[in-house]
Amino acid sequence: MVLENEQKDIIAIAHKMADTAREISLKYFRTPALKASNKSDDGFDPVTIADREAEQAIREIIAKNRPNDAIIGEEFPNSPGTSGLTWVIDPIDGTRAFISGIPTWGVLIGLDDGTKPVLGIVDQPYIGERFIGAFGHAELITKTTTQTIKTRNCSTLADATLMTTFPEIGSKAERMGFEAVSTKVKLTRYGLDCYAYALLAMGQIDLVIEAGLNAYDIHGPQGVIEAAGGIVTNWQGEPGHMGGRILAAGDADLHAQALEILSKAP
Repeated sequence: MVLENEQKDIIAIAHKMADTAREISLKYFRTPALKASNKSDDGFDPVTIADREAEQAIREIIAKNRPNDAIIGEEFPNSPGTSGLTWVIDPIDGTRAFISGIPTWGVLIGLDDGTKPVLGIVDQPYIGERFIGAFGHAELITKTTTQTIKTRNCSTLADATLMTTFPEIGSKAERMGFEAVSTKVKLTRYGLDCYAYALLAMGQIDLVIEAGLNAYDIHGPQGVIEAAGGIVTNWQGEPGHMGGRILAAGDADLHAQALEILSKAP
């Protein structure tokens, strides 16, 4: 649990993490210095020096300012804590986009109170947009403005815009589940990684459906979306913050309709 008198300091520390990761990632983005290695023995799971440097810098900020908090990150082993709070970080979500020069990757920061994310950041350094949801309030911060953001009302699949990262989402069964929803919506778009969740939080799209996610892929986006009035669960309607098959929606009725279809996927 985060006490009310802690919230302001925690938000400031989260911004400091995002600022630091932004500076490091931009140092490498679209430069000859960027090199990627493959973490996977089966397929392609890229990691770069920017991923590792950014996560290490974030961890150092946590160690200095919140030494009793636990840490879950993508690039280094988990760190235990005693406070009951856990920072869940992905220094560069969308590394494939990052190494391809596509500006839809992002820095993800989440804070879990033991039950769910209570703070989330989706930061896009190159575009200069930061989406933050914390303790019931969500904002988009740019170089010149700060504005409150909310998900939009969209109560039927026929009116909805749906996004996912990969057209070939997950397993065959997961792909069939996604396609069963996709055939019923107005528009389906692909390929924006974490930026799709940010668009949902600000009311530009209505649904995001993905599979095979890790905790660090969804904590930050979920914190933003829920603070903006949206819903994030797995395909069975259960808590989704630890990853797996994810359904995010801006409207409760729309979420229920998509869930009715996805819950039947084997």
